[in-house]
Amino acid sequence: MSMTDPIADMLTRIRNANAIRRRSVDVPRSRLKKGIADVLKREGFIADYLDIDAGPQSVLRLELRYGEDGQRVLRGIQRVSKPGRRIYRGVTDLESPLGGIGVFVVSTDKGVLSDREAREQRTGGEVLCKVY
Repeated sequence: MSMTDPIADMLTRIRNANAIRRRSVDVPRSRLKKGIADVLKREGFIADYLDIDAGPQSVLRLELRYGEDGQRVLRGIQRVSKPGRRIYRGVTDLESPLGGIGVFVVSTDKGVLSDREAREQRTGGEVLCKVY
């Protein structure tokens, strides 16, 4: 079985690991996924990530974050743009989800950015996912 949407697979792995309060989760590495992990780290949804070179397929190990009492920092993560239906937003249409509580992860010509960073850099792009 071939994977048609590796980004959705990554988000599902994060969602599942977060649901059972795992400390870390491994996802197959790609430049786009590394960009997403970078945004999640900058926005404080994950503690860190490691780039592990393991044979033919490298792996990204995401270190998930939890609060003092073990409460989840990452409450939800959803795919927005799908392979069958790509969602693009210009800089003027890019607002923060849930009234600023969450962030959109956007793939722009300046790299993978959060919606806030994309507005600062005055660029739009493909909305990959919503994190809150």
